[in-house]
Parts: sequence; structure tokens; C-alpha cells
Amino acid sequence: MKPSAKLTAAALLFVGLVLINYLASQLPFRADATAENIYTLSPGTKSLLSKIEEPVVLDFYYSRNAEGVRIDYKNYAARVEEMLRQYERAARGKLVLNLINPEPDTPEEEAATRAGIQPQVFPGAMSQIYFGLSATQADLQEALPAFNPRREQFLEYDLSQLIYSVQVFEKRRLGLITSLPLQAPPFNPMMQQMGQRPPPDQFVIGEWQRTFEIVPIEATATELPANLDVLVIAHPQGLSPELEYAIDQALLGGTPVLLALDPSSEHFKRQTNPQQMMMGGGAPNLSSDLPDLLNAYGITYVSGSITGDLEYGAQVQTGAGQIATFPHWLQLPVEAFNTEVLPTAQLNTMVLIETGHLALATGSDLEFTPLIQTSTQAGDIPPAVLQFGMSNNIAGELSLSGQQTLAAMVTGTFPTAFPDGPPESENVGSELARAPTVESGQGTLVIIADTDWLMDDYSVRRVNLFGMQAAEPINDNLAFASNVVEYLAGSQDLISIRTKGSSQHPFTVVREMEAAAQQRYQEQLAALESRLSEVQAQLSQLQSQVGDNGMLVASPEVAASIAEYQTQEAEMRRERRDIRRALREDIDALKQRLVFTNLLAAPLLLAGFGLWLNRTRRRRH
Repeated sequence: MKPSAKLTAAALLFVGLVLINYLASQLPFRADATAENIYTLSPGTKSLLSKIEEPVVLDFYYSRNAEGVRIDYKNYAARVEEMLRQYERAARGKLVLNLINPEPDTPEEEAATRAGIQPQVFPGAMSQIYFGLSATQADLQEALPAFNPRREQFLEYDLSQLIYSVQVFEKRRLGLITSLPLQAPPFNPMMQQMGQRPPPDQFVIGEWQRTFEIVPIEATATELPANLDVLVIAHPQGLSPELEYAIDQALLGGTPVLLALDPSSEHFKRQTNPQQMMMGGGAPNLSSDLPDLLNAYGITYVSGSITGDLEYGAQVQTGAGQIATFPHWLQLPVEAFNTEVLPTAQLNTMVLIETGHLALATGSDLEFTPLIQTSTQAGDIPPAVLQFGMSNNIAGELSLSGQQTLAAMVTGTFPTAFPDGPPESENVGSELARAPTVESGQGTLVIIADTDWLMDDYSVRRVNLFGMQAAEPINDNLAFASNVVEYLAGSQDLISIRTKGSSQHPFTVVREMEAAAQQRYQEQLAALESRLSEVQAQLSQLQSQVGDNGMLVASPEVAASIAEYQTQEAEMRRERRDIRRALREDIDALKQRLVFTNLLAAPLLLAGFGLWLNRTRRRRH
């Protein structure tokens, strides 16, 4: 073949490879070979995208040309961009993706600032970078101010939640049933004229009011308000049978429910006369339960059992000024939270007071996902011990039974707790009573066996800031309350999205090879290091006889010994280099094989395809 022909063939081959890559990038489908399908959209996301009515514009801001950006952020930016392209393809024209590179002092940077994208600065970086996303539909705009590789497991949920949020034009409705004073009672205007300030709500109400319209529901109500996005039931007391029926039907109808029960409410206990309790009188509203509903759903919760934990017990200052460990007051560390579920994925600490525990009955078909668990040093504490025992003796009364679940998310097909229909009621003319009973349905229930965590006393520290009341969170109790209702009220499509694995995997094989090599050569290396240390010590001692002017004043025998030790040291250093090289021998061989495979894979596949095509054509002719 002539040289010109060879050059032409090489150029055509190069153009062919570029064309193949371009065509591959334009294909409407992808093959996901990852173990956890991290590049595949969940059915919930596809369903959510199929419901978009008006086009949503996604502006992806990433400072591609910024210097000093960490490599994990660069890789994550490519991951986010690829995921956004999948969203664009799956939405079939309902999503418009714009890739924006906001250079400093440009209109793109101003647009990023207006959209709420937060600039990030890395140590050593020459400038700040923008790495965020905004979504716009009509005149409603929301943003993810900054992407973080540590949230890669929740990337799909974050993107879907952002797209969903710009399609919600009205505040969502949160129904609230509670006997706790979460909302302040109505304030008498006359008291205000006398200079008194109205009592504030508990801070958890303020957190929920940011994104929800709170609809209070009395315990004596016979039905639920319409169009609730999420229902919160906290320490229920004296619910009417009709209301329990309405709760059951709402859950089976798809309304997500957050249920907080308590075997021993510290809030109500503090309001009880101690003398009354010493006389054996029961404290009102101390415990809460919904046995008819929970038994029907197969959820085990014992309202008279309090869970203690020797490892997670809180350090509490007692009345005598001493610090004591309360195993029934739990100071939960990060290890107590399920990191694979969004409501608890990024919590670091919570405080629960005299909590109970939960379990799923044997044979239930529901899916029970623990959200918060004790350590393995946990068990039940008899209620009488807490009522009459000394705080220092409580730990000794705890009977260990292993790790317990304190909060859980229950999903699946719930059976109704009212198989015989609605309870008999005078309110027979209501729409709810006339509606046929739903016997089973898909539902989502988050249940936690404590209620004190909702109160300010255990979640925030009130501070006076320039004459105004402010609060400083002392743990993640409020974050959990916000996370759960936001998660539940998102939509059934969002709830169905599960966390996925990370694209950044540890080099497990390499680590195992390093450990094996280390074990194989460790004894030899340790003996050599010991001998080398001895030689260096001897050498240092002899060299110390050298005077300040660098002249050796020792005898010829000592000089010969120094030379010999220096020779030995050099030899031992060489041996040590050989051993360390042997430690990485297998790893380097693996690296070479991978490089060789990567370099030859594409040409071999192309050559194989060419041979197959040539052979096929010859057979036809």
C-alpha cells in the first residue's frame, strides 16, 4: 500500500472512531452494567417525568474552566451531567437542559447568583466555582444551591424532588392530630394590651409552616379534612372511633402518615403531681397508643415498655449537681441512624426521652425499614423502676435484649383495621360514612416510639438576639421532623425512589493484594528494619567522634568499622527497596494488565467487527 493510501486509511479510521462515539452519545438508550444500576432511572422518576404538563427548564451551572477544583468534584460533575441527560431523554421534550459555564464577571455568573447557586471555594483554588442546578416552570423557580459528592447516593431523589417542587403551585397541607402543646393556644387580646406577649409555638411548627399549611384536627373529629398531603399524629389521646377509621382509610388511600407514640411522655410527667404518683395515681396522658390500627397492620409496640441503652444513655446533671448516665434518655450518635434512607441519611445526633421500641409481626407482608436503632446494649426497663427507683440504679435494672428499633418506615399493602366497615356513628350522613370501606391499599407509615423529641426542651436552646427570640438547635430533632414530612409529602413517585450506590468505589482488590503482600513480607521487612536500626546506631556512635572541623580523630580500626557499617547500611537499604518493590509487584502487574486491556479493547473489538463483516459479505457473494 502506498504511503498516501496508508495516511488516508488512518485518517478514515480516526474519523470513523469519532463518528462512532458521536452516534453512540446520540442513542436514546444506554446499557447500565453497574452492580446497583446507578445510571438507571427509577420507575418513580420515570412516572414523575411522564406527568409533567408544562416544560421545565433545567439550568446546570458548573465552572468547567476553574483551576484547583478537586478531582472528586470534577468526576461528580460529569456524573450529574450524565444523569441530567438521562432525565432529558426520559422526559421526551418536557425537560429543557441548559449547560452553563459561569466564568467570573460574566452574565452567566450573574444568572447563577440570581438563581440562588452558591459559589464554592476550595483551598488553593484560584477562583470560586459554581456547581448547582436551577429548575424553572412558568414563573416558579427552585434551586439546588450546590452539589456535594457526599450526597451521590441521593442524587436521583434530589433531582426528582427539584423538578417536582416547581410543579407545586400551592402550599401543601399537613393535617395535625396531637395532644401535645405544639401550637400555642389562642391569645387573649386583652392580655396583649396589658403588655404580655403571646406564647410562641414549639419550633417544630415553624419548621413545618415553611412549606406546609398546617390543618389542626381535634381528637373528637369524625373525619379528616380533604386534600391532605401528609398526616402527622403525635401522642394521640381519646381519638373518636370515626377518626381512627378515617385515618385507616386515608393511609390505605395513599396519604402518608407520621405517627409518634410514647410509652412515657416526659412532658406530661412533669405536669403531674409527684404526690399523686407516689400514692399510685396514674398520670394523665402519660402514654399513647393506637392498638386497633397497629394490631391490624402487624406492628408490635408495647405502650408500657420503656427502652434503655447502656451505650447511648445520655449524661444528665442530677439535682445533687452530679453527672449521671440515664439509660432511658438516649443521646443517639450517628451510628444509630439508617444512612440509606433519606429522612435519616445525614443526621448526626438526636435525643429521645423514655422511648419504646417497634417491630413487625411475623408473617406480615409489609416492608419494615428501621430508621433509628439502639446499640446492642439495649433492653427493657420496668416502668416501676423509673417511677420509684434512684437514677443511679436504673442501669442495673435493665435486662439486655439486643438492638431495638426506635423508629421505622413501613410500606406496602396495608389491610384495613375495619374489615366490617365504619364504626357505628350518629354521623351516618357524612360522605365518609357513605363511602365503601377500602379493604387494602398501598400506604407509607413512619412510626417513632417517642414524642418528647418534638418539644423545644429537647431540640433547641432559646436565645435572645437583639431583643428577639431565636433558637439554636442542640441536636437533629428538628431536622428529622422536617425531613420526614418533606419526604412523605413529596409524592408517591418520590417516596418510591431509593438510594443508589456510589460511582466511586474503593479499590478493594488492590487493598486485598496489599494486605496479602504485607503479610507475606512483613516478617522479613521487620527483621531488616531492626538490623538497619542497629547498624545506624553503631554508625552514629562512631561518627560522633568526628571533631567540629570534620576531621576523624578515631583510630584506623574505628575508621574501618565506620566504613564497614556504611557498606552494611547501603546494602540493607537496597534490600529494603527490593522488599518494598516486591510488595507492589502484584499490584503493578495488575495495573499493567488493566492498561493493556484498556488500550487494546477498542481496536480488538473493531478488528473483530471488521472480520465478521468481511466474512459475512464473502458468504453472501
